[in-house]
Amino acid sequence: MKTKVVDHIGIAVHSIDEALSFWQNTLGIECTGVEEVAEQRVKTAFLPVGDTEIELLEATSEDSPVAKFIEKKGEGIHHLALRVDDLEAALAELKEKGIRLIDETPRYGAGGARIAFVHPKATGGILLELSERKE
Repeated sequence: MKTKVVDHIGIAVHSIDEALSFWQNTLGIECTGVEEVAEQRVKTAFLPVGDTEIELLEATSEDSPVAKFIEKKGEGIHHLALRVDDLEAALAELKEKGIRLIDETPRYGAGGARIAFVHPKATGGILLELSERKE
């Protein structure tokens, strides 16, 4: 598996609008757009920082994974995403090594990326997202 860069760091927030005030007005990091990913019941906002991005995640329903995360742990870092060249190959390699996956096949995420999650029990407690983007 070839890991290219840290694609983004996902941060769960109650309100993207409120969170953007800090990231844009205080730190001067401009948002490149807000998008709703209906399948995942989440609204996202991306803020580029060099070769990586901050992804703000706001739940769009009370039963979404992000809503459950905030209910259990509060706002904060939700996941770390690594960009890979070939998502199917990466998943096959991890599965062959006996790594516990949440997604055994890719699905679509924000910005048209293909994504899959590795279970936190396999990573020492970190929800790891693998992301493939067409550049």
